[in-house]
Amino acid sequence: MTTQSLALDAASASQAPDILIVSRVFPPDPGGIQDYTYNRCLQDPDRAIVLTAAHPGDKEFDRLQPFPVHRWLVPGFLHTFFDRTGWLGGVLKQLLYAIESFIVALLLYRRYRYRYIEWFHGFDFPVLLLLSYLLPIRFFIYLHGNDLLCPLSNSIFQALFQHTLQRAQGIVCNSRFTQDFLKERCQFNTPTYIINPAIGVEKFGNLDRIPNLRTELRAQHGIPETAVVLLSVGRLVRRKGFDRAIENLPALVAEGIDVYYFICGRGPMESELKSLATRLGVDRRVFFTGYVPDDRLASYYAACDLFIMPTFFDAAAKSIEGFGIVYLEAGYFAKPVIAARLGGVTDAVRHEENGLLVDPNFPTELANALLRLCQDRQLRERLGSRGKELAERKPLHRSVYLQEIRT
Repeated sequence: MTTQSLALDAASASQAPDILIVSRVFPPDPGGIQDYTYNRCLQDPDRAIVLTAAHPGDKEFDRLQPFPVHRWLVPGFLHTFFDRTGWLGGVLKQLLYAIESFIVALLLYRRYRYRYIEWFHGFDFPVLLLLSYLLPIRFFIYLHGNDLLCPLSNSIFQALFQHTLQRAQGIVCNSRFTQDFLKERCQFNTPTYIINPAIGVEKFGNLDRIPNLRTELRAQHGIPETAVVLLSVGRLVRRKGFDRAIENLPALVAEGIDVYYFICGRGPMESELKSLATRLGVDRRVFFTGYVPDDRLASYYAACDLFIMPTFFDAAAKSIEGFGIVYLEAGYFAKPVIAARLGGVTDAVRHEENGLLVDPNFPTELANALLRLCQDRQLRERLGSRGKELAERKPLHRSVYLQEIRT
């Protein structure tokens, strides 16, 4: 253990709860930002106070945590109204979230007298700015990529956002891409930090049974041990590139490769992806699992030979991959990955080290990478082994407080 980590541990151990961690999303709601926020809380459970939105199953989950969790509530009839009113419902929902988070944050200050706020997204930043004027607190703002697009969408928002950044104690970016994107578009003097997401391996349950999990899942779907199994995990939206993976399956089969493909997740593209697989004649080789809980997800990581998610920038949806925690999860199970050289993905995937990066604008690169990994078992094992080493690293969020500890 380093001197720095000893100092941080000592400081943390002597603290009462004094950091309000605010996020729109938090477990048991699944997702990358949810896991990122949760893992941060676990690093300082004695200091963390969580403020987030309600979610089905949250009461049992919250009861088991080593830190207090407070949630703002949205009545069920309002959820129905928001869902039925399209973009207007979305706007009203976000406005309600902002108002509720503001009110509850003020109430929690009366209870805890917290000294810091860690705001875990760029959304609702005016609430954070207002709180910084009303309360004697310092704050850090966390940014992930997509949450920068709204604040930078017009000149008024951008001016307010830059003022928020300037008042911050620190800005934490989930990747070098997010940091570079921010600095290209905003002017500020606040220190920035890059803290990549880390996986919480405890969510996968007992991993001693990994060899059995691999055998059982393959047998369940009639997949031979000698076959090559691809895996994708994520929401079924266009920018994830799952359609591009399916489009490459016929060529792999033509090369004599017995290949199968698991797609874990739900989303609006599910019907389109199923139709694509049928049209290409590979529907018996593609398995759509729907949502898979974390404790069962280990079976799919264990059963696959390589992980693929060739994301691209979806201009229509203004959406890009800010990092991609699933690449690290695959690495933890010693699986090589194929990903696009885009956004924050390059922080998670290192070309020829734990996976292969391809240009999303050149389909032949994806085809060549797939063929190469499917045919070269030794390469898969080498990349997967390094991927496990990288996935086991744990960046310390509390390091952003180091300057204060010194002074």
